[in-house]
Amino acid sequence: MVHAFIMIKTAAGKSEGLLEAIRDLEPVTDAHIVAGNYDVIAEVDAPEVYDVLETVSSRMQALEGVSDTKTYIAMD
Repeated sequence: MVHAFIMIKTAAGKSEGLLEAIRDLEPVTDAHIVAGNYDVIAEVDAPEVYDVLETVSSRMQALEGVSDTKTYIAMD
């Protein structure tokens, strides 16, 4: 199992509207609006690294209002 944290930048005023859409993506386990350089942090549990990549690049970045993502794979 691969556990990852996805940092997501959104267009101005879009964070709240995107939060539910991000939480509804499989295999996202949780997501929160945060203060800082990114607007939302999502947690993903997936069988393989490829599944994390597919979720972020094909589905999460396709959501209208998502402007940038950064993926961190947990090492523990």
